[in-house]
Amino acid sequence: MLEKKKYANGQEVYTYDKNKLTYYFKNGKIKAEGPFENNQMEGEWRFYRESGQLWQIGNFQNGKKHGTWIRFNKDDQQEYNEEFKDGKLIKAK
Repeated sequence: MLEKKKYANGQEVYTYDKNKLTYYFKNGKIKAEGPFENNQMEGEWRFYRESGQLWQIGNFQNGKKHGTWIRFNKDDQQEYNEEFKDGKLIKAK
């Protein structure tokens, strides 16, 4: 998961500091950020569009989707709200 360190333009692909992993787009804006423990995503993660706009918020447990996942459209309106357990969709709202 953490193989490539820089894009061809020199921009870092990710940074890892104090159990927080942050992925970047080639333009330097944040792509995703959240806790990274035991070499896997854990807890609440936020994902962004290349414009910097919030795209979705979701939770991981043991590296799998777990709990609420909310996705927003380009007008910042909630597009959907789903519930996961151990990586499996259990409820769509």
